[in-house]
Amino acid sequence: MKKVIIVLAIFILDRATKLYLINLQESGVDIDFYILPFLNLFLVWNTGIGFGLISLESNIFYHAMTAVIALINIVIIFLLIKSKSFYVYPLIFILGGALGNLFDRVYYYAVPDFIDIHLGQFHWFIFNVADIFITVGIIIIMFLELKKKEITK
Repeated sequence: MKKVIIVLAIFILDRATKLYLINLQESGVDIDFYILPFLNLFLVWNTGIGFGLISLESNIFYHAMTAVIALINIVIIFLLIKSKSFYVYPLIFILGGALGNLFDRVYYYAVPDFIDIHLGQFHWFIFNVADIFITVGIIIIMFLELKKKEITK
């Protein structure tokens, strides 16, 4: 039950941040806020996968990618149910974020991204709260796997 609550909390946090900015934009506010010299909020609609990669206009490709993402979510749920180790926590992060982005892909046919980190004129990919949780979860799993390999040597 605790797993479900954490996944829902991540999903709700992601939805709340996206809805706040979408509602601001719909009320006529230009979403281009500079918060820090290296951070601003700039709303874009991503039809690709993580960080805007593989953005194509093809409807068939978009729906195929959405189906693959939905299947990956099902696999993550299965792994989450089966896992009893510390891997549960990064899987929870990944699932919470992945469900948030999957919801957007189905509801809006695009994912709203808005966090823009930059150094001078160099801008990283624009991303959202869901992407943060997915990325942190993947990094934790990679770290755990590296530690496991180090221990078995």
